Amino acid sequence: MKVTEELFNLRDSEYAAFQAKLTPTIAPEKFIGVRLPILRKFAKEYAKDPECSQFMSTLPHDYYDENLLHSVLITYIKDYDTCMQELEKFLPYIDNWAVCDTMSPKVLRKNKEALLLKIKEWVKSDKTYTIRFGVDMLMSFYLDDDFKPEYLEIPASIRSDEYYVNMMTAWYFATALAKQWDEAVKYIENRRLDRWTHNKAIQKSIESFRVTQEHKDYLRSLKY
Repeated sequence: MKVTEELFNLRDSEYAAFQAKLTPTIAPEKFIGVRLPILRKFAKEYAKDPECSQFMSTLPHDYYDENLLHSVLITYIKDYDTCMQELEKFLPYIDNWAVCDTMSPKVLRKNKEALLLKIKEWVKSDKTYTIRFGVDMLMSFYLDDDFKPEYLEIPASIRSDEYYVNMMTAWYFATALAKQWDEAVKYIENRRLDRWTHNKAIQKSIESFRVTQEHKDYLRSLKY
């Protein structure tokens, strides 16, 4: 497909080397080196190209940047059902945190009841980045007006040996401590998370400007 050649035409070799250091789970030769703002601009035009549907149906991709392009294309989808179909096809092929975290389709806000059911499925997956994406969506869409205390149980129930799962869970609870302190702190007080995730959530909370000094001091006393 011509898309690979076009991505290479947008290549920044120094940026490719930089991205490879940030994403150690991917071989360095898999990075083309297209900067994200340029990739987003390219994606908007490529979405109109007849080849785009073929590209999105041809999995797995060879290059990191192709996966990143795929995640951006999904983010731009405006129909909920279409977006969910494309997510289900692509999630099993995600192999790094950057591609996973880039994908945040706004259209998912349109059906939060159905999305919550999918999140509960995703966090039970055996795929690292499917779980991570599920927790990310729970953090993005259910910690504000749509928050319910029982939603905290979803990430708290995860037990994984995967760093990129546990880091997202810690990030979720650090955000929950900033936004929903009264409920989230119970999970820290009762040590509902594994030791590493517990301590990392506290660390990220202490580093956050959204958490009060009083709460930070209390969290320090709850470290393992």
